[in-house]
Amino acid sequence: MHEIICPHCHKTFSLDEAGYADILKQVRDADFDKQIHERLALAEKEKQNALALTRAESLAEAQRAEAAKDAEIAKLREQIASINKLESVNLQNALQRLQAEKDREIQSLNAKLEASQTHQQLAVSMAVRNIEKERDTLKNSLDRVELEKHLAEKSITERFEMQIKDRDAAIERLRDMKAKLSTKMVGETLEQHCEIEFNRIRATAFPYAYFEKDNDARAGSKGDYIFRDYDEAQTEIVSIMFEMKNENDQTATKKKNEDFLKELDRDRTEKGCEYAVLVSLLESDHELYNSGIVDVSHRYPKMYVIRPQFFIPMITLLRNAAMKALQYKTELALVRTQNIDITNFENDLESFKDAFGRNYDLASRKFATAIDEIDKSIDHLQKTKEALLGADRNLRLANDKAQDVTIKKLTRKNPTMAAKFAELENPKEG
Repeated sequence: MHEIICPHCHKTFSLDEAGYADILKQVRDADFDKQIHERLALAEKEKQNALALTRAESLAEAQRAEAAKDAEIAKLREQIASINKLESVNLQNALQRLQAEKDREIQSLNAKLEASQTHQQLAVSMAVRNIEKERDTLKNSLDRVELEKHLAEKSITERFEMQIKDRDAAIERLRDMKAKLSTKMVGETLEQHCEIEFNRIRATAFPYAYFEKDNDARAGSKGDYIFRDYDEAQTEIVSIMFEMKNENDQTATKKKNEDFLKELDRDRTEKGCEYAVLVSLLESDHELYNSGIVDVSHRYPKMYVIRPQFFIPMITLLRNAAMKALQYKTELALVRTQNIDITNFENDLESFKDAFGRNYDLASRKFATAIDEIDKSIDHLQKTKEALLGADRNLRLANDKAQDVTIKKLTRKNPTMAAKFAELENPKEG
């Protein structure tokens, strides 16, 4: 709105954009026409002044020349009157020549005057054409500006009318939806809405996608839905943890979107999802959340807050962005597979080395035990050998002693035995 002060009554009144633009156009057109007329009148006045000045100068010059000639003629006439009548013919010829020169000079001055008038007319005509050309250029520029302004106003009006219609339709749809909901069914209905919207395009847009409710509450909490999309080789393209939040207008305690971001980030981390998205109808009058997709990555990494109408575009956006990294993910998966094979080989080698080491240690200990036993056996056999050698030596000595035994040696210090042996040698006669 614009406030206008009347120059006569000094009253202030307000005009809208259309009325103000109309009055401004009228004032501009009137002022422009007035300036054009003033400049044309000024040019015409300058033209007339120039023509008048030129005529006056030419007339004055002619008058001066005529006066000079008249004076010269009068002087000659006086001379003629004073000379002899015999020279009248010559004087008459001289007068004729003078008259002819005078006529030629007058004609020359008239030609100069006409040429000057023609030049002035050409200059004025050129100035008028330049002014008219400048006027036409200014008028065309003004018309073009007015047309552009009109088109811009029309475009802005149509865009705002379309936005207002879309906003009114969305508000009416939300009001109608909220009017049919009970307090217990609000959140569930938003979840069902998102699930239905996804299932409509699942077969054509996301044939390999997983989109199911998160029922794993082992970590103490869970999100609403998990979205994972794969390619034909079952390589994961993108994963999103979704949380749906809504409430009735009659709810006493109004929740805010920020109240659920921390828990959503924790659920995303625990379930191994790459992105987190809060689909929310909370804070319905908040201009930031009503403007479109809101990036809250400055608070929590890879997290967004959207209205339900951006549910499918958000999935498509993140999925298309992730498709560009699919080749790198495939190569990374291949490298990881190769690393896993190498790791498995290294693990098997380490397991073999550990088992071989344990078996070697056991064999070594048993070998040491066997050597100890052998050493003990050798020691025992050595002792047995030494015992046998000692026994053999004793037996040899005993044999030597036995071989050295004689009757005499046996009876030498035994009188009884000596008597017995004597009787045996010398029996009594009977």
